[in-house]
Amino acid sequence: MENNNSNARFNENQGQLLVELARSTISKKLVGESDQTESDTQSPMLSDEIFQAHCGTFVTLKIRGQLRGCIGNLTATESVLEGVKRNAINAAFHDPRFASLTAAELDRTEIEVSILTSPQRLEYRDTQDLIQKLRVNVDGVILRKGQASATFLPQVWEQLPRPEDFLTHLCQKAGFSPDAWKRSELEVLTYQVQNFEEEQ
Repeated sequence: MENNNSNARFNENQGQLLVELARSTISKKLVGESDQTESDTQSPMLSDEIFQAHCGTFVTLKIRGQLRGCIGNLTATESVLEGVKRNAINAAFHDPRFASLTAAELDRTEIEVSILTSPQRLEYRDTQDLIQKLRVNVDGVILRKGQASATFLPQVWEQLPRPEDFLTHLCQKAGFSPDAWKRSELEVLTYQVQNFEEEQ
């Protein structure tokens, strides 16, 4: 049965299973195994109905704390299982900012999986109101204008703890002028994540 609960809550064990799924998916791709769906989705540990919930997902790869790839989807277009597998492949091999991940790098790569709640539009009166409404270290933020948009996961607050800097860099990521957020002409949406890092 399809589960469209886009705000499903995952426990730590379930989160670790998703991180392991991301790593095994990348590993199989590196050795040339093309059929990744059968064995993964038939694993008894991944058979819980919650893994069929439709949620946005992101997979982030880091090496020694430095970003090595990050790809995801903001909307619940597929199950968490399918989203994690697809985004693991895309983060490892199709992030345009980086060359494809190598087998040697995978051994040193830290993998993080983020499960997103449904983005909600944030109503704000002016720039000061916007800054006050953003919750540092809690909210992921989407800025949108026409067909252009960009997002930062809540984890980015660690590097940009000031809302002004966070919004300025996010505008640049979207291709807007750095101060576009000050002119109150952008659509702002927020969401929250459950993020799971590999246990060392």
